[in-house]
Formats: sequence, C-alpha cells, structure tokens
Amino acid sequence: MSNTIMIQGTTSDAGKTTLVVALCRILKNHGVSVVPFKPQNMALNSAVTEDGGEIVRAQALQAQAAGLKPHTDMNPVLIKPTSDTKAQIIIHGKAVRDMDAAVYHDYKTHAMNAVLESYQRLQKQYDVIVVEGAGSPAEINLRDRDIANMGFAEAVDCPVIIIADIDRGGVFAHIVGTLDLLSASEQNRVIGFVINRFRGDMSLLQSGLDWLEQKTGKPVLGVIPYIQGLRLDAEDALDKHTQKNSNTKIKIAVLALPRISNHNDFDALRFNPEVDFTWVGPEHYIPTCDLIIIPGSKNVCADLQFLRAQGWDNSIAKHLRYGGKLIGICGGFQMLGDLIADPDAIESILGEINGLGYFAMETQLKPEKILRQQQGLLWDKVTAIQGYEIHCGISQGPALNKPALYFADGDTLIADGAMSEDEQILGTYLHGLFDSAEATNKILQWAGAELSELIVMDELRERELNRLAKEVEVAMNLDLLNIPVK
Repeated sequence: MSNTIMIQGTTSDAGKTTLVVALCRILKNHGVSVVPFKPQNMALNSAVTEDGGEIVRAQALQAQAAGLKPHTDMNPVLIKPTSDTKAQIIIHGKAVRDMDAAVYHDYKTHAMNAVLESYQRLQKQYDVIVVEGAGSPAEINLRDRDIANMGFAEAVDCPVIIIADIDRGGVFAHIVGTLDLLSASEQNRVIGFVINRFRGDMSLLQSGLDWLEQKTGKPVLGVIPYIQGLRLDAEDALDKHTQKNSNTKIKIAVLALPRISNHNDFDALRFNPEVDFTWVGPEHYIPTCDLIIIPGSKNVCADLQFLRAQGWDNSIAKHLRYGGKLIGICGGFQMLGDLIADPDAIESILGEINGLGYFAMETQLKPEKILRQQQGLLWDKVTAIQGYEIHCGISQGPALNKPALYFADGDTLIADGAMSEDEQILGTYLHGLFDSAEATNKILQWAGAELSELIVMDELRERELNRLAKEVEVAMNLDLLNIPVK
C-alpha cells in the first residue's frame, strides 16, 4: 500500500497547492517515487494531459515537481464554472455535462467512485501520494457527501496536515476553529499544522506556537517563510503580481473577463521586467498600449456581452485605428469573428451573439470538447510553437485562409487561427503561446518590440520549484510526517 499524506487548509489560498508542490519536489529530490493527487478541484485554469484529458494547471505543476507527465488520475474530478450557479463537470479528464449545485450534490456518489478508482490506480504505481484538499474541511454546508477533504481522508484512512496563512491574520483562530468544527475521528487523523507565509522574528511567534500545541495536543510541523516573488502558476485566482522596470519596451493589456480561462497563458509576459503588463478588470478602461489580448473564456457569449457592457469594444476599435495590435486566444479568438452560435446551450442560453466582426468567420459551439497537445510553427513557417487546444467551438470562414500558425501532423501542416489582411490582428486556438522564448520573441516583434531577455516558462518553473523546495525543507520537520525520505 502507498504511503498517503493529505494537505488541507483553513481557507482557500492558505498554501495547500504550494505545500503539495514543495513536498513533491523534496521527495523527488530524495529519490522517492511520489505523485500528486487532488480528488476534486474547481478552477478554470486547465491543462491537457498526454492521455487526452483535462486537469487543473495546479496539478500539472505538481506533476512537474514530482518529475512526472500530467495524467487525469491526478485530478479525477474537475468543476469548471460557467455561471454563478452552474458548472461543467469533468470526470477522468472528459466533460460529463453541466450541472447546478443541487444536481452535483446528488452526483457526488458517482464522483467519489471516480476519485477512488484513480487513487487506487496511483497506489499501485507510486510509493507516496501527496493529496491536496479543496477550500476548507470546515465548510459545514459542504460536509455531506464530501469528496474533497475529510470525506476522502476518512474513505482512504490517511493522515492530514492543516495549513494556515499567517499573512492574512488570525492564524491561531483559523487553526483552532477549523479543528473544532471537525468530528472526533477527523480530529484524530490531523497529525499537525503548518503555518505559511511568516515574516518577522521567529522568537516573537514561539509563544503562540507553544500555546497552539498545548491547546490542541498536536505539533506545529513547520513555519514556512514568506517567499518573496515566487513565480509559479496560480491555481485559479487571478494573480496580479507583475514585474516592471523603468525601461519597459512594450505595453500589454489583457482583459480580465469574468469567466477568463487559462490566464497562466500570460505568465511569461507579466513576469518579464521589460513588459508593462496590465490586467484590465471590471469598470476599468483599457490603457494606451501596444498590444491588447482577449483571453480564453469558459462562457464566450456572456463574456462578450460583458466586454461590450464595459465599453471595451469601442476602446479596441480606437486602439486599432491608432495602429495598435490585437490578439484573441481561444474564446477571445472566437469573439473576433462575425458570429458565435450556441444552439445546444453548451455555455449559455443566448443561442447566438454577434462577434466583434474583425474576422470573416463564424463559430459554432459543439458538445464535443477538443483536447489536444499541439506543436507546430507560427505564420512564418519557421518559428516553433507548442501548447494545447481546449475548446468546444468550430470556426469556419474565409478569414481562416490567412492562418496565424500551423499545427504539425506528421509531415503535414494544419492551419490554425487567422491573421488580418493588414496584419494588425491575430487569433488562435493555441494556449501556451508565450511559453517558449522563440515564439514570444517573434510575436512581440510583430507587436513592435525587441526585448533583450525572454522567459522560458519551463525553465523558470524549474528554478522556482527548486527554490520553494529548499525553503520548505529547511522549515519543515519531515521526520514527523512519517514519509520515507532516502
């Protein structure tokens, strides 16, 4: 049987994902066969796996930390919200159907079966499974049929660590309150606590740690310091962290749509100190810039309505009149056409909506989702690109006769996306467009900039994973976890 440890948090964004990432890299560095696992996740940032499925980007990052290729068993249940009350349910990497909260609550028994199937397969392949919970285990209204936190831990009988974020304030209340709301058996499986994002003098915290251990009878397993400027993929929430210097060479604005998906597409841009990067949120105007990007969306029709309600369509038109460049990615690409039709109500009940009209094409949303890893070339048929497709729409029209890039299918090149005749506007279904330095360089040259240094995301992730692991290994008492470290 595999050794399993589960990380649960007092709140969302307490540090669960980060701790699982760190433990996976630490164990990998010690020669342990380790795999990440998250029974259920709710997020719009997803990745396409080699087995042709869909999981959350955070689990893909954890897989990289463990030295593994992402697999759907690492995240067997994915919930992708399409509105405030409905979500697309994805089981073992494939979309099942949209459900509202009440229907999904009844469906959880089936979802738990999928979770246990994946867990049992991983048990047979790896020595250690590091499991990430979701949100908080103390959400009283979600405890019935829970598959994401203690419901899973009780089902597989694994120990639990609770992590809390001291940077938010109230860390001792968070921990004690969470523990108090658990059942007796759940409390017994909590083996200790981790305090995350501490900055300051440890001697001033010690009395609180002593009190906590005396109050609960459980140890503090580690105090992880606040790691400045850690640049790793955000699980779902829009990360506003950017880096700028006085010599920025290009100004880029990305529209923060309500149902924005895969915003990690732009990490290589916003982490680059030569890029003046701006997220444009609700009730904000689009600033004067060189390049506007319309990102992917989980509800293209509704987000296009939102875009117009903000007046961004007029701002985009003005931007283009003054010679600015425009990119649409996935759902953003669909918005650039003449029409988006959704006759089966895949994402919304609008039926159809007129696009922005920059490309002579129409898109129809279909029930079958396209999930593919891709590699190929940019429009110049020289510059290599790689990434993935994840969309339900099929676009057709004369605009596609001037493609933005080409996917490689053996020796054949398959056209994707569109480039406007005046070469001001580019659209593509490819996510991960900026992850390679070569492709980023070519695209930013097209947008009018010549950067002296570019970020390769896989290389950056590797450096940051090792930096995180080093900090956490020093901060944690790994002996208390009872994990076999060589």
